[in-house]
Amino acid sequence: MSELNMDYYTNDEPLLLKEYGRNVQRLVKFIATIEDKEKRTRAAHTLVNLMKQLNPSVKENSESTQQRIWDHLYIMSNFELDIDGPFPKPDETILDKKPEPLTYKDKELKHKHYGRNIELLIDLAANTEDPDERENAIMYIGRLMKTFYTSWNRENIGDDVIINHLYEMSKGKIDMRDQLKSDKVVFEISIPRDKDLNNSKGKSNNPRRRSSKPTNKRKDNNNKRRS
Repeated sequence: MSELNMDYYTNDEPLLLKEYGRNVQRLVKFIATIEDKEKRTRAAHTLVNLMKQLNPSVKENSESTQQRIWDHLYIMSNFELDIDGPFPKPDETILDKKPEPLTYKDKELKHKHYGRNIELLIDLAANTEDPDERENAIMYIGRLMKTFYTSWNRENIGDDVIINHLYEMSKGKIDMRDQLKSDKVVFEISIPRDKDLNNSKGKSNNPRRRSSKPTNKRKDNNNKRRS
């Protein structure tokens, strides 16, 4: 019985970028051995198009995305690939470069149920100079805050809560406290009640279910004949 010659991956060099697989890395090594630079460049362009298809994270065709793929090509060649690419060869120090730390907001949210975006909207509306735009923005934000508060607290609240929160969160720039004396609803929102939801679920489009109880016409006719 003849012996089988099997190539194990343990004998190959480590994968530099696992998302492309070992075959792509072998193709990169092969392209680097092509003597003619023009042919080498054409082969590199073909391989880059293949790498775009193999990498599902590459969905956009922006310049930064294109450059990232070409950087990956140079990395898999150990920066030895000599071609006329659309982007310059990256510096080898990019492998040791650590990503910049993420910056987090140090400011603690006082009303977390509104979220940080509401604070940004309030700040934007408070600094709007046009009076009509400012009023429309405040009314929109107030209705949005009332919706968020109702979803969080599961209770209907008055406009006084929203008006006071607007005054507090805007640091006094949005002052609607003079409207607290009026009984008119300032921030009107429509929230479906549970009872209405249950009724809507119980309704059916079947005309048979809508009709009342069927009458027995035969029985009525027989009673008429006997009489």
